[in-house]
Amino acid sequence: MTSFDIGGTAEPWAIFVPQREAEFRRQLSELEATGGHVYHFDSRDLLTEEAVCRSFAETLRFSGYFGRNWDALVDCLDDLCGDVTGGVGIVGVIRDADRLLEAEHFPLFVSVLCQGADRANSAVDLDGFALDRPAIAEHFVFEFRAFDRDRIAQRVEQPDLTVTTGERFVAAALRPEGWR
Repeated sequence: MTSFDIGGTAEPWAIFVPQREAEFRRQLSELEATGGHVYHFDSRDLLTEEAVCRSFAETLRFSGYFGRNWDALVDCLDDLCGDVTGGVGIVGVIRDADRLLEAEHFPLFVSVLCQGADRANSAVDLDGFALDRPAIAEHFVFEFRAFDRDRIAQRVEQPDLTVTTGERFVAAALRPEGWR
């Protein structure tokens, strides 16, 4: 049994799994079958903050106003348009995430993805007012060649995130008391 659903608008927002994890692959197929979009990122293109911003802007076709910093990344992940999301949702898959685990920016990168996905997966703004769009499923999955659940959980753990683990996954979402 899993504790994540990449096709829905419920947390967790960042999920860490072994490569070729069967449940993730099944959910990915279901998302694509319902019109959702999958975007792949190579960890080699995410080794610095600048590289993360460049790769996400290119892959997810961010608008020209993208400020190429962490705050702007959160805003653009919230503002993804229908042709990127298919109106159903997206999953960003980061391959060979092992390369990122010890990168200095890794914990902040995970937090930024959770912030953007938390906003996108909500039908209300930060003040609690209804948005002019439905909630859009948005999740990010990090695939590891050498999956070490405890090491990943320890590296992801930070004050603004709630981290949960299962036998074949680690998951992260925003800590409610810090963000709502």
